[in-house]
Amino acid sequence: MTFLIFLVACGAAASTGMLFKPGEWYDGLKKPWFTPPKWLFPVAWSIIYLLLAWAGYRLTLLPGSETLLALWAAQIALNTLWTPIFFGAHRIVAGMIILSLLWLIVATMVVLAFPLDSVIGLMLVPYIVWLTVAAALNFSILRHNRA
Repeated sequence: MTFLIFLVACGAAASTGMLFKPGEWYDGLKKPWFTPPKWLFPVAWSIIYLLLAWAGYRLTLLPGSETLLALWAAQIALNTLWTPIFFGAHRIVAGMIILSLLWLIVATMVVLAFPLDSVIGLMLVPYIVWLTVAAALNFSILRHNRA
């Protein structure tokens, strides 16, 4: 049951992608050469959200995981916030700020998770890698699309 609760939280974050699609505005932005193909985004996020839910569940089983669970809550909140801010409100700078905070929180999670449970640490690695790509993409869009 606990895993399902974490999965619901991840599902709520994922649902913002259905509500705030990239659309014409995003298609019209100048993007860098390393922009992943459109089909990769839902594949990557589906895997990441499953890993996040599993990592959250595993954290509930470990004594001393309170800080990591608090960070888990913070990252899912910021994750949920980014899509409506960036794609919905077209706020590239605000999106970059949110993504930077999200990256810092997840990086902290990775560092704190490995000593507690290396499996959780490994489950977070794809997330921090994807956030690094997303941050570079967001930053490039910010630099090349100033009005």
